[in-house]
Amino acid sequence: MSSPLIGPVAPPALHVMTFNIRRRLSPTLRRVDRWSHRRAAVAALLGAERPHVLGVQEALPDQARDVHAALGPGYVAIGHGRRRDGGGEACPLFFDADRLELESWRQIALSDHPDEPGSRSWGNRVPRVAVIARLRDRATSAAFVVVNTHFDHISRTARRRSAEAVRLLVAETALPGVVVGDLNSGEGTVPIRELLRDAALRDAWAVADERVTPEWGTFPNYGDPRVGRKRIDWIVVTRDIEVERVAINPSAPQGRRPSDHLPVQAVLRLPERRADHALD
Repeated sequence: MSSPLIGPVAPPALHVMTFNIRRRLSPTLRRVDRWSHRRAAVAALLGAERPHVLGVQEALPDQARDVHAALGPGYVAIGHGRRRDGGGEACPLFFDADRLELESWRQIALSDHPDEPGSRSWGNRVPRVAVIARLRDRATSAAFVVVNTHFDHISRTARRRSAEAVRLLVAETALPGVVVGDLNSGEGTVPIRELLRDAALRDAWAVADERVTPEWGTFPNYGDPRVGRKRIDWIVVTRDIEVERVAINPSAPQGRRPSDHLPVQAVLRLPERRADHALD
């Protein structure tokens, strides 16, 4: 097992991670792209870090099963594929059921028809989704909402409209909220400005008490991490959540990069209260 960058944390702190694991491509000419080449490195990284909440992007069904196996039976997975039939690439959300209790969840399409699986709008060529979960912290009784998503990689309009939709999703719950995902957008871009509009949501990296690593770009494409490149993988929190630490994880267990993206991690502290709002 590789050494953790953050690793397990004790209550009331909560460890959150977002990780684009790179969908399995078949065939692929690049050995570094092959899931069979990267699977053990993903498992080693997750086994060392043990996040309480993990948002994964680009997971095909077999990859989601492998991630779940790496985390262990104490974790619960929610979310399904983005196609109309519920299959295909997904943005599953995993959480430690010993620490967190699932109160409700749903998956929506990021489109003009959010309740229509597989629907597309705004110029995106493939369906895009968000998984929304209401969780309760067993240690503190704090209820909060988590959104895991992956914005479109081509359409600027789709990224902006998706950011607006996610911001409104969090706002309507009236709960402390955490958004994780590959937003395909760097700091200062229109989608990020839309997501952070009115300052109800804050960039965890910007407001953290401690930054464990440099602000590397999160898409090194299997290369070495570099400062100055875009941070396109994000953790965003509502104003009532404290951010103790953030990190961008450059681990390469046994010399293998787990993905073309780097995971982003944060240690959060939720307000110790429980709201009675339901997640519709």
